[in-house]
Order: sequence, then C-alpha cells, then structure tokens
Amino acid sequence: QVQLVESGGGLVQPGGSPRLSCAVSGTFSSINAMGWYRQAPGKQRELVATVTNGGRPNYADFVEGRFTISRDNAKNTVHLQMTSLQPEDTAVYYCKASVRTYWGSVTLDTDYWGQGTQVTVSA
Repeated sequence: QVQLVESGGGLVQPGGSPRLSCAVSGTFSSINAMGWYRQAPGKQRELVATVTNGGRPNYADFVEGRFTISRDNAKNTVHLQMTSLQPEDTAVYYCKASVRTYWGSVTLDTDYWGQGTQVTVSA
C-alpha cells in the first residue's frame, strides 16, 4: 500500500505565501513524477504543477511564476511554495505521485492521490 499525506493548507490572506507538503510512504520501488492539482468548488480538478524524478518542473499557465514545486527524493516528499495568493486560488489541493513497483519480472506504474488539503484565500 502507498499513502500520500498532505499538509500546509488552511486560511490564507490575499497575498499570502503558504507552503504545501506531501509525504509518500509505503511499499514501492521508486517514484516517477510527483505533482499538485487543485479543485475549486463546482470546477474540475486541474493541474497546478508537476516535477520529474530528475527535478524538472512544469507549471500550469495560471501559476504565472507565483508557485515553486520541489521534491526531496531521499524523503519521498514534494512541496509547493505558493506566493501572491488570490481568492481565485481557493481550492482543495491534491498531491499525486506516480509510483513504480517491481513484482518479479512485472513492472507496475500506479498513480496515487492524497486526501487533499483545503486552501482558502480570504481577508
């Protein structure tokens, strides 16, 4: 089993800079891409940012340089440093990890999701 646990959400004032963290635990061989997604009320879940196991980031257009994704491969964690938050950034933020597991000659690549952490931007 693989578990993802997010932390760092909460109520943030406009312009705030919270940092989200996600820790991956369980039985697996390695973690490929990791990422953050978000879902606002009444909207579909959307990509925020991803990072490869080599550390190459990719951001959604709406990030516009405000967020930075990073990962610590030794600790199996991924972080999202957010800055200049606005009310439209209010959403549940989800962590995703693409995990590789070897079972004898079989290679399994599976995506796992965290339970989500609420980020509310309001004065």
